[in-house]
Amino acid sequence: MVTPHEQATRVKVRDKFFRLYLQKEKIDEIVNGLAARIDQDYSGKTPLILGILNGAFIFASDLVRKLHIPCEISFVKYSSYHGLESSEEINRLIGLNEGIRGRDVIIVEDIVDTGFTMAQLLTDLKNHEPASLRIASFCFKTEAFRENFSIDYCGLEIPKLFVVGYGLDYDGAGRNFPDIYQLDESDV
Repeated sequence: MVTPHEQATRVKVRDKFFRLYLQKEKIDEIVNGLAARIDQDYSGKTPLILGILNGAFIFASDLVRKLHIPCEISFVKYSSYHGLESSEEINRLIGLNEGIRGRDVIIVEDIVDTGFTMAQLLTDLKNHEPASLRIASFCFKTEAFRENFSIDYCGLEIPKLFVVGYGLDYDGAGRNFPDIYQLDESDV
């Protein structure tokens, strides 16, 4: 049974309208592909999957359930978004609780935009001397990116759009949509 929520091609989040960008079936296909690559790259290893809250919780959950390798999962909370814009001010809200020295770590992020938040997290984590440090991001805004690191497992490159759903939000709202929606510029 398909609910009206699942059929929506346009949704309202707070004071803005968003239109369908990517359906949940395509999202699932992308996550399956990323999990297969990680399974292959980490065969015989037990990486720590490190999700970035709040946005990556859905992607991280889906990803670890599709992995066949043993792994552990933890979360940190870093933030740089205010409204529709990424700021250069990074807030470390919840830090790392696990020892990662000598461990393989895969950072899982919902979206890499300017890259400022991820650059700060990479700097912080490298100080703990992990064996390896890789990034898995569901979305990557290549046009907005202003840092110098690579995304090892990129689900989807997107243009400079503002998107919600599948963990992505607008001021905390809209994360719960199973599909991804882009800001409807006709209403701005």
